[in-house]
Amino acid sequence: MSKQQYLLSGVAMAVAGVIFSSSLASFAQAADRAAFTQTPEQRVTARQVAILLDRAHYKDQRLDAQMGEKILAMYFDKLDPNRTLFLQSDVDEFTQKYAKTYAARLLRGDLTPGIEIFERYRTRSMAYFEFAKQYLSGDVDLHTDQSIVLDREDAPRFGSIEEQQAYWKNQTALSLITITLNQEDDKAKDQAYLDNPELARGQDLVKAEARTPTQILLNRIKRQEEQLTRLKNDEIMEAVLDAATTAYDPHSNYYAPVQAQDMQIQTSLQLEGIGVSIRPDRKNPDYIRIVSLVDGGPAAKSGQVLANDLIIGVAQADGQMVDTIGYNTREIVALIRGARGTEVTIKVKQPNTPDSQARTVTLVRDVIQQEESGVQHRIIEMPYEGGIKRVGVIEIPSFYLNFKARREGLNADQYRSVSNDTEKALKALTAEGIDGLVVDLRNNPGGSLDEVAKMLAMFIKQGPLVQIRDNRGNVQVYADNDGGRQLYDGEMSVLINLGSASASEIFAAAIQDYGLGLVVGSTTTGKGSAQVQRDDVALGSVTLTQRKFYRVNGGSTQNKGVVPDVELVNIYEGIEFGEREYKNPLPWDTIKSTNYQAEGKYSPALIESLNAQSKARQASDPQFVYLSELNAIRALDDDKKPTEIHLEKRRAKMQMIENRTLAAENARRQAVGEAPFTSWSTYQANLEALAEERSAMKENERPKLPENEAYVLEAARLMFDAAK
Repeated sequence: MSKQQYLLSGVAMAVAGVIFSSSLASFAQAADRAAFTQTPEQRVTARQVAILLDRAHYKDQRLDAQMGEKILAMYFDKLDPNRTLFLQSDVDEFTQKYAKTYAARLLRGDLTPGIEIFERYRTRSMAYFEFAKQYLSGDVDLHTDQSIVLDREDAPRFGSIEEQQAYWKNQTALSLITITLNQEDDKAKDQAYLDNPELARGQDLVKAEARTPTQILLNRIKRQEEQLTRLKNDEIMEAVLDAATTAYDPHSNYYAPVQAQDMQIQTSLQLEGIGVSIRPDRKNPDYIRIVSLVDGGPAAKSGQVLANDLIIGVAQADGQMVDTIGYNTREIVALIRGARGTEVTIKVKQPNTPDSQARTVTLVRDVIQQEESGVQHRIIEMPYEGGIKRVGVIEIPSFYLNFKARREGLNADQYRSVSNDTEKALKALTAEGIDGLVVDLRNNPGGSLDEVAKMLAMFIKQGPLVQIRDNRGNVQVYADNDGGRQLYDGEMSVLINLGSASASEIFAAAIQDYGLGLVVGSTTTGKGSAQVQRDDVALGSVTLTQRKFYRVNGGSTQNKGVVPDVELVNIYEGIEFGEREYKNPLPWDTIKSTNYQAEGKYSPALIESLNAQSKARQASDPQFVYLSELNAIRALDDDKKPTEIHLEKRRAKMQMIENRTLAAENARRQAVGEAPFTSWSTYQANLEALAEERSAMKENERPKLPENEAYVLEAARLMFDAAK
């Protein structure tokens, strides 16, 4: 067995198998496609994953018949989360046929039930495409008295084809309404660019869309149909096995080989490829556009690949060129990546040029270091009570570590890790002289347990850092035993939000329990479990929940999360996000507290006073007022509530939302002395141009957005107020 590495990541949720965000369905009773035949490696992989769940998961839950039924139900929900694909009769058919034996089959490595169900899913999806194309060939009524609830996660499945057909018609009509309104916005933006060229910031942003809403929707359907056709058998196996793992808990996942590589990249900050950043083209999403090139990467070194190139083909060494028009970004990435030192050929062209002018470029894959994605630090000079405070800011995007390099025995200074990078940042900041430190963990999904322990040791003199309990009740305490060494012992605050998960929560909780700094922001994700990454399965990899972590005070962060000392505006308010929204989350509980010595710097009375002062400032600060208003506006359009299938009514509601959003934007601009936007189209054109401009910059070179920087400044002010 390979060396185990415990991961604490809030984004270890695989979404394999969920092919269509809208959960497309079909009323046709077409015959299922012939299912693929499992290879020996796939059978072995299925058996290995099943045995791991049966014997090694934290819940200590046998993979018995009852658990098999739960896994089967989870599989239906993962394939059809919005419950518009399978009829209730489909679910009843497969449940009766396989529920009692599903677990036993998995333990034998038999994926037959999952494959058969997937082919029913594929059949119904393909039949839907035919229905949608036929329905769109006629006149679709966009002025009905009907309504539709888009979020059907908790709704009953349809009992008849007639029910489904009515829903699909409404769904299609609403899609056309949405595209029509978006086109109106796009045309207004185009006119804004033509009337005010300075809005485009020197970029070609005029969309000039000539297709009708029906043509655009048909094109989307075609892309989805082709993507489903291109699915590989390993990806279908991933759908089946990931349903099994997530039935145990949300963070146990199976990754097919391509996804496993993505997981490694996420945690090590490096990849083997050609060094380009890509995304769907803004004007035509059938094409994937190169946004930027990584300095020193194979593409940049070649001099033949340019930013804004459209990728229209990819070929492996000695292989045929694959036409990639219509491919999504994940498919393109899978084709481009490969072993270091191997060749890949890409066919690219500039936008608005014929294919005859395309360039064919052969590149040698290399390891691309994503330097700008790691720890970043800076100093802000902030006015405070008549003087200037120098605030050190350390932004930590994840608790990354190059696991592969460590397993290979390389020295710590030979590969990237968040603790090494943070130590360098702290030393640089203290050398320049700072009055306080803000550690920004917002949207940090977590990472390595060892790394967060090393990080905490830089701030805590000595003592326990975090407790870890396994499925047998054994508790291990990670402690700082360096004799009282502290790399930083000054004033500090830690910024968190709902996107802060796992290892981030360990860090924030320890700083809070020891009273070493204020924890500021909004309640975290609540992901209080640790996963082991298993790369020793035949195909792909598995992350398996095997332990649960606890604060030094004995409380778990699982489900509950870390509650900040001082609350700031929650940008995720009303959004279903975090551990508390997942299916099958582990429960919150407590264990015995450790023997730790808290600083006791922040009394309850002080915390109460700081909250009152901050709340008053947020009520008048233009950025926080703006963000609070956006929360209120977002609540006006709720997918859980009925949406009318009527173009004029939908247009009126969208205009109301647009007017209110524009008013919020202009209010904050005027409050800081900037000129207001004259219209919604001018505002949207400015946003689009800004986004395009920022996307071409390296992450560490992008100017800070004022609404984002407001949190840093408020965290710093609270830190200094608390120290008075």
